[in-house]
Amino acid sequence: MNIREKLEAWEHQYLCEYASFSDQSKGRDKEEPMCDVRTIYQRDRDRILHSKSFRRLKDKTQVFLAPEGDHYRTRLTHTLEVSQTARTIARALRLNEELTEAIALGHDLGHTPFGHAGERALNEVCSKGFKHNEQSIRVVEKLEQKGKGLNLTKEVRDGILNHKTTGSPSTLEGKIVQISDKIAYINHDIDDAIRGGILAESDLPKECTKLLGNTTRDRLNTIIHDVIANSEGTGDIICSPDIRQAMTGLRSFLFDTVYTSPIAKGEEGKAQRMLQELFQYYIKYPDTMPDEYLSMIEQGEDRELVVCDYIAGMTDHYAVVKFQEAYEPMGWK
Repeated sequence: MNIREKLEAWEHQYLCEYASFSDQSKGRDKEEPMCDVRTIYQRDRDRILHSKSFRRLKDKTQVFLAPEGDHYRTRLTHTLEVSQTARTIARALRLNEELTEAIALGHDLGHTPFGHAGERALNEVCSKGFKHNEQSIRVVEKLEQKGKGLNLTKEVRDGILNHKTTGSPSTLEGKIVQISDKIAYINHDIDDAIRGGILAESDLPKECTKLLGNTTRDRLNTIIHDVIANSEGTGDIICSPDIRQAMTGLRSFLFDTVYTSPIAKGEEGKAQRMLQELFQYYIKYPDTMPDEYLSMIEQGEDRELVVCDYIAGMTDHYAVVKFQEAYEPMGWK
């Protein structure tokens, strides 16, 4: 019995009956030899962690566009916070922590530069629409490894695709990531907004903080404990009605105060117009994109989708540079 097989046997001894067992995975689209050390979900996690799209998350906006300071969240730090919260819940509930981590690390791989502003910009100009969760699937199935994709398991891809509120993950591990995403962004967006001077802790709705707590640490502790207590042994991932209502109240408060604030969103219109201009430029001049994208079009891929692939993969800074190259006159050399 090799190490992987011992780990698979350990899962059956320790994990609860509702867990997704590694040796019962629905597998990959392309069969490949099993690793003798890592379980199938551990390999998925490692493939995501070592991917180019994961590394690019460090230079993509979470909420604040071009913040002046080193301590604001990026798309990468958001992903890591989601992963940590999700792993804590999964371990407490004796669910598959490796599957949970893989889904969490991959859930935002398809996100655009400039956060949801970039997502809305591409959704408006692409006739087929654009959703970051669907783009994350394109990244892991088609775009990574020069068109080969990462060949992830069906369970990981299902969790990535369904992590949004409207999604319906097929595993409890996917449901953990779904709720952990909300737990993370509600709390760290408040933290960033306070740091940015948009609001003070005392501005938060009292009916929410009375239940959840008056610091980020207290709120995270309250919500995570509530999810664990209400989910254990149920075959579902849920929180109590009061805590759910308080979280919803904080989310609504953020939309009313932070997500529309000129401080956080003052440059958002510029960013959206820039990405839309880039979209039109590459539709007209596809040969100015890198060869890997041009070859996709030549092989029959829809031009609009490929242009979205290229733009969505950009970091904030790279998008600005490409816009300058496309539209700003260059000096004669």
